[in-house]
Amino acid sequence: MKWLVSLVGAGLVMLTLRDLFHTLWHPTRHGGLSRLVMTALWRFARRLRGRRRVVGLVGPLAMVTVVGMWTSTVVLGWAVVYWPHMPGAFAFSPGSEAAQAPALLDSLYLSLVTVATLGLGDIAPGDAWLRMVSPLEALVGFALLTATVSWVLEIFPALTRRRVLAVRLALLRDADPAPRQIDCTAGALLLDSLATDVARVRIDFTQYAEAYYFHDGEDHSSLAAMVGYAATLARRGQAARRPEVCLAGEVLAGALEDLATILDQRFLHTGGTAADVFAAYAADHGRSLAQP
Repeated sequence: MKWLVSLVGAGLVMLTLRDLFHTLWHPTRHGGLSRLVMTALWRFARRLRGRRRVVGLVGPLAMVTVVGMWTSTVVLGWAVVYWPHMPGAFAFSPGSEAAQAPALLDSLYLSLVTVATLGLGDIAPGDAWLRMVSPLEALVGFALLTATVSWVLEIFPALTRRRVLAVRLALLRDADPAPRQIDCTAGALLLDSLATDVARVRIDFTQYAEAYYFHDGEDHSSLAAMVGYAATLARRGQAARRPEVCLAGEVLAGALEDLATILDQRFLHTGGTAADVFAAYAADHGRSLAQP
């Protein structure tokens, strides 16, 4: 029975590590816990008054919540591993009153101390297998801290790329280049660079799906609001007479179609055209598509 309880605790730890791996390092980045938490918080925020202020906190709050749940589950899982063997399989420092506390409380305390790599030493594993298992929890705690830092460092550059593209589109919309200004070598280079930026954002939504739940602020820095103007520029490029401009317009249109496919498959599920998806994307972020 003791070993069965310990196996349940080990299972909790393994489930957490699996979710962490799929959220941060798996090529598809399909993390179960993180996506569920972020989707739930996003939908809840959309129903509240003062929506923009609340939605702006969803991304950071969801990341903190996910990391907290990972940490809590790891601590609880390892405590369940220790619990059936407490206090007999552990050594207590002289004068310590820990052995008089409930076994579950001691197990939680030991698990917290170990995962935080504090190593206070007032409770130490006595059995050989526990002396091997306990340092593994410290390694998991260190890996969890490292993963959290790397997650933050990965998300915010992806948000920057998305917002830079939105600001570029906003500036272009304000300049409102005429078709003849697009139909030149500079126009082809412009459309090609926009297609590259759109492709980067498409990859970001694949690799860092959590970035979808971050609010972009004002309309001019919101891709949800400005992406429609990119489609307008693509159409102008496709209608141009110069072959290089026409090709660049086709490439931009293809990049936008690919972006719409990813948004629809992963977040919106409209089953509609690219225009329908971008309209749903804008609405989901509390925006309306920018008009030329």
